[in-house]
Amino acid sequence: MSHALPFVIDPAGADRYAEYRALRERGPATLVDILGLRAWAVSDPTLLKALLTDPAVSKNGRAHYPAFQQTVGTWPLALWIEVQSMFTAYGADHRRLRRMVAPAFGARRIAALAPTIRSLVTALLDDLATVPPGQVADLRERLAYPLPIAVIGHLMGVPEERRDDFRQLVDNVFDSTLTPEQAMANTVLLYETIDRLIAAKREEPGDDMTSLLIAARDEESDGTGFTDVELRDTMILMISAGYETTVNVIDQAVFTMLTSPDQLDLVRAGRATWEDVVEETLRAEPAVKYLPLRFAVTDLELPDGQVIAAGDPILAAYGAANRHPDWHGPDADAFDVTRAVKDHLAFGHGVHFCLGAPLARLEVAEALRQLFERFPDMTLAAPADTLRPVPSLISNGHRELPVRLRSHPMVTTRAHSGGESGT
Repeated sequence: MSHALPFVIDPAGADRYAEYRALRERGPATLVDILGLRAWAVSDPTLLKALLTDPAVSKNGRAHYPAFQQTVGTWPLALWIEVQSMFTAYGADHRRLRRMVAPAFGARRIAALAPTIRSLVTALLDDLATVPPGQVADLRERLAYPLPIAVIGHLMGVPEERRDDFRQLVDNVFDSTLTPEQAMANTVLLYETIDRLIAAKREEPGDDMTSLLIAARDEESDGTGFTDVELRDTMILMISAGYETTVNVIDQAVFTMLTSPDQLDLVRAGRATWEDVVEETLRAEPAVKYLPLRFAVTDLELPDGQVIAAGDPILAAYGAANRHPDWHGPDADAFDVTRAVKDHLAFGHGVHFCLGAPLARLEVAEALRQLFERFPDMTLAAPADTLRPVPSLISNGHRELPVRLRSHPMVTTRAHSGGESGT
């Protein structure tokens, strides 16, 4: 179906479900306005997977987006296409950069992190256990945020006292309500913080990924290592992707369990696992709703006859694709931990599939397992429909996740008669 006007993506992400439906109704791919930039949003999972694996689709805006230069100076999400890392690399450059990063996320290294993750979750829950019964605690602030920050900080060698430096900076990278000036100022601060970390690790290397990346930059002289720009931008990618997305998955998984007690009962009855909860959360509530951007290298004719012209931006509409009824049937919008096929695109598809997927799955499953064992009577402390989404067309989470970890303590009343108490 052809539409004369592009569909405007809400920068505040106020009603993602309505957007998903609207995109699907407009066809497998449709023109959208994303903060003033016109792009093709692809919501059909079959078409999206085909484009994500097509060599005629690139993530390198410098090479394949004619409007790149004027866009990076004015578009609030410019950093998403401006960075030079494996996130935006194409072809041989992508293979070169991914090869250097991949060892950090190997199966053995991730397995070795399991005890650390378990201990971090336990410590966070010990702290939550000090909250008096009946008092409200924000689980996004007290669990969903600090766990991924601690894990990626441990992996990258970020000193504990400096991890909070990255939090607001990374949050702002995903905040699509910032003005171009605010976004640019945040980018400057982010690079300054990255540069300080690189300088510190050059002076005192450690057994961490930052030190390994610096060594790959400094020791390779045959052109196969990182450039200075690629090193900085790879650091931004690893810290940002390893933090913000996992925060949202923990948030959404806990929220769904508390608002769908029947699903929680299935887990407690042994009919589903916490790993099932993680996968269904990734399908129904992916951490990233839309991922900017890819670019057509040549004209691409779509099955419905539309043509994505060479140089046109392409927006991967992961949230809409994951809930597509052609993929998951008429109940695609329902959250079902017993769903036989929980396939999704939450970690991307093809050569850009997220290297950190096993780590994220491990973190979320461990957090859920311990949280619901420790606080079996936990309840949401506000009506579900009053929780505000994070102000982002990219991130899919809540601004806060208020819960009561335990019910109010029993109150005993006594009737008094003279100097004696009675019942």
